[in-house]
Amino acid sequence: MIRVAVAGTGGLAQYIAHYLDTETSHQFILLSRSKPKPQLRAKDWQVMAVDYGDTQSLRFALTGVDTVISTISGQPQINLIDAAYNARVRRFAPAEFEGRPSMRPVPDALDRGKSEASQRLHYYRQYLESTSFVCGILYERFHPGGMASLAIGLGCGVSEEGDYLMDFRNSRAQIPHYNAAGQIVSICLTSARDVARFVVTALNLPRWPAELRMCGERMSVYDVVRTAEHIQGQHFEKAFYTPASLQDALTYAQALQDWPQQLRIQSLIATAESRYDFIDPTLNGMVGFVPTRFGDWLRQAWAGQ
Repeated sequence: MIRVAVAGTGGLAQYIAHYLDTETSHQFILLSRSKPKPQLRAKDWQVMAVDYGDTQSLRFALTGVDTVISTISGQPQINLIDAAYNARVRRFAPAEFEGRPSMRPVPDALDRGKSEASQRLHYYRQYLESTSFVCGILYERFHPGGMASLAIGLGCGVSEEGDYLMDFRNSRAQIPHYNAAGQIVSICLTSARDVARFVVTALNLPRWPAELRMCGERMSVYDVVRTAEHIQGQHFEKAFYTPASLQDALTYAQALQDWPQQLRIQSLIATAESRYDFIDPTLNGMVGFVPTRFGDWLRQAWAGQ
């Protein structure tokens, strides 16, 4: 049994806490920027209010903690990494939960401090073990209300309903169908709930490699939209993009100084560059459950809408 600190109280953090509570005997705390929310109190979880700008208080909060799982980003996460090192925490999982860090370009408009966190963890690597949990695209991007409705990915710029790839409610899709080599673009997708189960399972591994990959389903981008069309029962209005036309769309958004549209286009460019695609989900063979398939999740998510 170990003591785990989960940084954040959003949707993914709560899923992780749920599986720590129901599937392990590990002790855990949730680190919150504010006083515990009533729904967290009702679950009888230990929640500690912390100031991410105060590394001394963070160090105190991490006293006796073996592993930190972060769902926060930016400077607060950097401060948390420093505090984890100073508190002699053994393991740290930064807030990646997306594509492979090795595929991230420099500079990256979608970074949100992830590269800096990776560099800081590399600096501490002799004392603080870390891994990046790679899951591809979260199913919850296609949830009614988007990821934001579940308090996931807040502040990333592409967390609202319809921000990424398709607008299920209005039957529209923007598809980067082929990459620069003329190959069909594919992505890996995983539900946030399954990501949490994978993460909790990984706590039992004796060593953490640089990346731990998981996947609910690997599909071509076009098949993602076709699955949605089948569930919706009608064809979507589809716009197909090439790498060149995506760059044109980005240039136009930049000329208009339309930052939200720039982020949406950057996400499609990242998709076309295979940043969310991989064929070796290392964690899948280590767990005792079958991840939810995308079509099953999408049908259930939109039932009754």
